[in-house]
Amino acid sequence: MLSDWVRSKTRWLVVPLVRWLGKMGVSPNALTLLGFLLNVAVGVIAGLGHLRLAGLCAIISYSFDGLDGALARETGQTSAFGGFLDSVTDRISEAALFGGILWHAMQQGDQMNVALGYAAIIGSLLVSYARARAEGAGIDCKVGLFTRFERVAVLIAGLILGQLRIALWLLAILANVTVVQRMVHVWRVSLEKKAA
Repeated sequence: MLSDWVRSKTRWLVVPLVRWLGKMGVSPNALTLLGFLLNVAVGVIAGLGHLRLAGLCAIISYSFDGLDGALARETGQTSAFGGFLDSVTDRISEAALFGGILWHAMQQGDQMNVALGYAAIIGSLLVSYARARAEGAGIDCKVGLFTRFERVAVLIAGLILGQLRIALWLLAILANVTVVQRMVHVWRVSLEKKAA
């Protein structure tokens, strides 16, 4: 996955940063909530029509996504609740940004972007839901073309470059393709387990 590659390339920066945050007494859950609040603010910025600014701010706000988990692992503060909180706030954060984009599109009377944004958010949420349901059934399900990292990267690039329509098309199609990929993966693994 692209996200794994990025983590490996930024480890030299992340590890010292989370060690410093741990020494400062910052908890992983506090970092999760701070990132969540920043992501909601980015959604508001997008809703006000400042799309490029929203894209730039999203780079900062979404950077917290990798830090909270790294901080939890580095400080030995991993917990079931922390993982749950991170997952739930990630979904709300994604919905907040799409909500801002949809609000702006509605204000502009851009029905195509409203439809694409709706399809993109449905696909994005279903990608995560499919993984959660699969893992609840004991099946590892990190497969697929458009994980959260790829979705966020495409959306940020579309906002910054002024190519939101292209980004929404990509998200609307590829997020939903990823849902299908995960469904097929779970089906195959289920058949293999049944045959074994």
